[in-house]
Amino acid sequence: MNFNDFEYIRPEMDRMAIRFDDLVEQFEGASSVEEQSRLMDEIGELRSEFDSMYNICSIRHTVNTQDKFYEKENEYFDMNSPKYQELVTKYYKALLKSPYREQLTKEKGDLLFSVADLSTKTFEPSILKDLQEENRLKSEYTKIKAQAKIQFRGEEYNLSSIIKFHDSEDRETRKESLAAKWKFYEDNSGKIEDIYDQLVKLRTRIAQKLGYKNFIELGYARMLRSDYNAEMVANYRKQILEHVVPIATELAERQRKRLGLDKLYYHDEAFKFKTGNAAPKGSPEWIIEHAKTMYKELSKETDEFFTFMNDKGLMDLVSKDGKATGGYCTFIKKYKSPFIFSNFNGTSHDIDVLTHEAGHAFQVYESRNMDVMEYHWPTYEACEIHSMSMEFFTWPWMQLFFEEDVDKYKFSHLAGSIQFLPYGVAVDEFQHVVYENPEMTPAERNQAWLDIQQKYIPFRDHGDADFLNKGGFWQRQGHIFEMPFYYIDYTLAQVCAFQFWKRDQENHDEAWADYVKLCKAGGSQSFLDLVDYANLRSPFEDGCVESVVGIIRGYLDSVDDSKW
Repeated sequence: MNFNDFEYIRPEMDRMAIRFDDLVEQFEGASSVEEQSRLMDEIGELRSEFDSMYNICSIRHTVNTQDKFYEKENEYFDMNSPKYQELVTKYYKALLKSPYREQLTKEKGDLLFSVADLSTKTFEPSILKDLQEENRLKSEYTKIKAQAKIQFRGEEYNLSSIIKFHDSEDRETRKESLAAKWKFYEDNSGKIEDIYDQLVKLRTRIAQKLGYKNFIELGYARMLRSDYNAEMVANYRKQILEHVVPIATELAERQRKRLGLDKLYYHDEAFKFKTGNAAPKGSPEWIIEHAKTMYKELSKETDEFFTFMNDKGLMDLVSKDGKATGGYCTFIKKYKSPFIFSNFNGTSHDIDVLTHEAGHAFQVYESRNMDVMEYHWPTYEACEIHSMSMEFFTWPWMQLFFEEDVDKYKFSHLAGSIQFLPYGVAVDEFQHVVYENPEMTPAERNQAWLDIQQKYIPFRDHGDADFLNKGGFWQRQGHIFEMPFYYIDYTLAQVCAFQFWKRDQENHDEAWADYVKLCKAGGSQSFLDLVDYANLRSPFEDGCVESVVGIIRGYLDSVDDSKW
């Protein structure tokens, strides 16, 4: 069945709640572990139906935010997802109290109970209306960005399609196109800052109702982080500051010299080489044809997976009017189908986002038959290992897309991955500061961003971009609004992906076997246990970051980038 034929039926919340409560009541009164296990499967089917309809709706809404039917359905889920969360919380509480917990742990795995324990700490009926309001505000932010209309040199663009001008060989084009994009944010900054102000205060109120001092601990519990805490993350950020920021700064200076500029401004950062950035040499359709070849040759598993994605219409890749920004992968359990969403714009990012989201999709495809719904995906930082590592496992096929510019692409991909780490931890530190100080004014938040950016990205110069000089850059980062504290995950995973990159060059078969093993494990283990399972080193371990980036520095230093 093609994705277009996937049936969408709005879940009737009242009817579902009656059935759900009945199953939980039966579970609590069950007289054997076998009966409880069977009821867990029935509850899982009910959850699968709701979750699948939510994801079908979400995909169709983000593909076209101007579709009135799915806009209304998205609003329905904004209102009813918290009610669904209430039902799942009841189930988790019953599960934690099960007299057969020991036997169920042997059958289902102990992580399910960790997930249940953390999840019950994130919900009480008293916050239901607050969660509905949180969903509404997040959707409002998404809609503002999705419906952006940016005027540039007599043509109209959205936030995705304007990007192709940001790495133009013409400096004035770069500067003007970025100025046009940031004018959109400046024009909407009052709305965006107000949405965020409401979100911060709302989330703080939710946390306090649940007994937390502030939102930080609740945010970590929502992310299901069971084996690390904010103190460990702070120490990890310190490693990035000490060992990565100097390399990122050196790379910026190399770029300045390479481009022959007196000063590297923010509008120069995306333009990597005097001879032009590496870009795919063909159309989106051409890219997909080469991706088929790549995944056919990479492994039997990836060939089967990518053929499935193509045949079932499970990718929407090209930017268009009314489409939400960004890229993501989700999973429709009812049809055992991943779905990849992106916004191709003619830059090398098209290949990055395809391989990145394919890494997510491949993982969930490999774990799609797991009985426990919670194990289809791991927690987010573990998820990102699959995606970021796939970007590197596909390096041997990059010549298909970039042809004579393949070495240029690899250099910029690896250097960009290093330079991303300071930005990633800056976003994380910003959120910690915000939720530690929820009464900050919008202007104070903007100043906090400027201070943190200067700490981690000291080479960035906004020139005469007044909005950015006042600290508005963070307002583009959707994760800050939609999934608080989901960003450090990318950096933790990047450190793990670098390890796979190194191992792949040394022994491809061994590295790939561990990667596939990791994908098949899904979310059946916690982040640090999965890292160990894949024979990787924990990013939190002192010395890990230094050792990994040292290898990357060696590779980058061996490349003569001045010729480009």
